Amino acid sequence: MRPHDLLVSTPAGLCCRPGGFHIDPLRPVDKALITHGHSDHARPGHGAVLATRETLDFMRLRYGDDFAGATQAVRYGETLDIGGVTVSFHPAGHVLGSAQIRVAHDGLTMVASGDYKDVADPTCAPFEPVRCDVFITEATFGLPVFRHGDPAGEIAKLLHSVAVFPERAHLVGAYSLGKAQRLIALIRQAGYDKPIYLHGALESITRYYAARMDLGELPLVRAAKKPELAGAIALAPPSALKDVWTRRFPEPVAAFASGWMRVRARARQRGVELPLVISDHADWDGLGATIAATGAGEIWVTHGAEDALVRWCGLRGLAARPLNIVGYGEEDEAEATTRDNDSA
Repeated sequence: MRPHDLLVSTPAGLCCRPGGFHIDPLRPVDKALITHGHSDHARPGHGAVLATRETLDFMRLRYGDDFAGATQAVRYGETLDIGGVTVSFHPAGHVLGSAQIRVAHDGLTMVASGDYKDVADPTCAPFEPVRCDVFITEATFGLPVFRHGDPAGEIAKLLHSVAVFPERAHLVGAYSLGKAQRLIALIRQAGYDKPIYLHGALESITRYYAARMDLGELPLVRAAKKPELAGAIALAPPSALKDVWTRRFPEPVAAFASGWMRVRARARQRGVELPLVISDHADWDGLGATIAATGAGEIWVTHGAEDALVRWCGLRGLAARPLNIVGYGEEDEAEATTRDNDSA
């Protein structure tokens, strides 16, 4: 069997025709296998959705109970037969419940990784390399400039600024699913035990995480008076950093946690005073190391700097091609601010 006979790029996204399903489809389909809960991969309206329990729960939190006609929770490592195709889900290390999807049929094994990272994260299962013939990788940070470094060092920068400016509130922009909760866990690991304040748009998903791990005291910003927020750390959707919501805080310091903060021009454009290079995606070195760990001889590249990673693969004797699927990318900021300022 040839790879494109098992998985093929279609207008609806990656399709397994022998199994009759799509992976992270871009539009409603009869049967969808979802890698993780971010809105660019997990969309409502499918006839049936198969995903990890956490991903299904995130979709339910965001879209309501009727986000799909039917759902099936899949455990990591569990093997399923879907239309004669063998399917299993494996940890992707991206956010809680994120998975790579292994698809095998007629002697061919392919892995669709969704989004992933190969570094430690206290809030989700660690990335698990899966041996395969064809590996489908993201390339969000698929350029050599993107080397994320040690997240503990970035957290140390934040806490140093808090100590130096005790009269100022520190507002940290973070995407609502995965990034915000990872930041809280990293801040706690660094020894900070004071309350960490939340924008209302982060509440439901953060409470979901907090029911499964100790994240400390997490009051909502709206419950605090302005003087209480001096010297405090507050997390918010990135778009809120430019909102009237920031007027609640005394002399706020705008921070933003993202792999994109490696590019200082982006930080300046966004008015970010304290850029924190912390990403939930693999960096340039992580992409290369992961590709090597899979043992795959053929690499398909999607969403990001596809051409650069394809060339890197070619220089190492790997067959590689871009998928050119439009519709995946960083978590949608507009969705992260789903509540108005009165609820923040």
